[in-house]
Amino acid sequence: MVVIGVERPPMSSFQSGSGYSSTRNSSLGLLPAGWLRSALAQLAMSPRPASRLQVDWLHIFQTWSGPERLLALDELIDRCETSQVKHMMQVIEPQFQRDFISLLPKELALYVLTFLAPRDLLQAAQTCRYWRILAEDNLLWREKCREEGVSEYALARRRKCERPGVAVSPWKSAYIRQHRIENNWRKGDTAEPMVRTAAALTPPLASDIKALSNLCTSLTHGDLVVSGSDDNTLKVWSAVSGKVRLGHDYMVKVWDPETEVCLHTLQGHTNRVYSLQFDGVFVVSGSLDTSIRVWDAETGGCVHTLTGHQSLTSGMELRDNILVSGNADSTVRVWDVRTGQCLHTLQGPNKHQSAVTCLQFCRGLVLSSSDDGTVKLWDLRTGAWLRDVVALQSRGSGGVVWRIRASDTRLVCAAGSRNGTEETKLLVLDFDLDDRKTETETETETE
Repeated sequence: MVVIGVERPPMSSFQSGSGYSSTRNSSLGLLPAGWLRSALAQLAMSPRPASRLQVDWLHIFQTWSGPERLLALDELIDRCETSQVKHMMQVIEPQFQRDFISLLPKELALYVLTFLAPRDLLQAAQTCRYWRILAEDNLLWREKCREEGVSEYALARRRKCERPGVAVSPWKSAYIRQHRIENNWRKGDTAEPMVRTAAALTPPLASDIKALSNLCTSLTHGDLVVSGSDDNTLKVWSAVSGKVRLGHDYMVKVWDPETEVCLHTLQGHTNRVYSLQFDGVFVVSGSLDTSIRVWDAETGGCVHTLTGHQSLTSGMELRDNILVSGNADSTVRVWDVRTGQCLHTLQGPNKHQSAVTCLQFCRGLVLSSSDDGTVKLWDLRTGAWLRDVVALQSRGSGGVVWRIRASDTRLVCAAGSRNGTEETKLLVLDFDLDDRKTETETETETE
């Protein structure tokens, strides 16, 4: 056994007012000169490495105070090679790593996980088996779905698609499905569109598709449908009997649909009104005079006149005080109807090249169709173009997308052409590819 005798440095050397940080550079004055180098040299010459742990200098080290030990360790590390420092790190780091989640009671562990975002929860589930069990907690994912607005309907729809023998949280599956659908809308992962041509449709329906270009707007109120057309009429229909309940000329009027009494006549436009929106508070009208007017439905007064478009406002959508207007000048504008401010003009290098024919809100986004044969997707919050969802082969040479309607998972387009270059048809795009991907693939995409 190698015995190294080292005289302990006087404690007074560590009791200066400068503290530890100032003693390191003067370490040779605190410890006997060359004591550590000599000790290391003797250890290196020993033929029995395992016995080195028994040397007297370890006992001396244990008798030192905290500052003395720190100083000695600094001197030792300064003299170590890179491989030796790496070895120390491999030994030391595990001492500071603790799986605190596994050490906590399950209730507390789940409470901690509630502070994680859904994406972080999916990553945490890959840490170890116990973390995955916690991260599959159905109540935990129900809360995450509530925060993200995932509904009971989406949960019920997801349960129908679950595969037998796969134990996953139904709420987690519902969240992942919604996230996947959102990505499919934004990035274009869809199946081939289902096409229904006019020849495959009943004659009345085929005629209706072609006639869609003449329909300006329609509204629903209970079992009543209100339609406005470029034949200068507005008609109220019974959805039950299919009969016309009321009709009048092209002036903007507010009616009581039950009594058929005109409550207000909204005057101010200087040309035909081609589009109309009503949310119970505001009536919004778009006209060939290039302006859009916002009216108070209660008083009939004009609240705002929105200007900026250069031609006919062919379509509008109104939701939560946000108005989106499509115009024959090929632009789409986003407005705040409370202030009359234009928030965004959806244009730029990817804008429509011809008149906008139809608009719809969808999942916090905006869909717009056009005479240029495309359906474009826009970010409602930023006004940025995301992608072309539909681009007809005859786009730019007569192809037109007349009307669009979308649910959370599907888009239906009525398409055709003005010159016979594109057959009149319905395109149906499905963005819910749930049955085509496994749970593992989806989790990887979500991350």
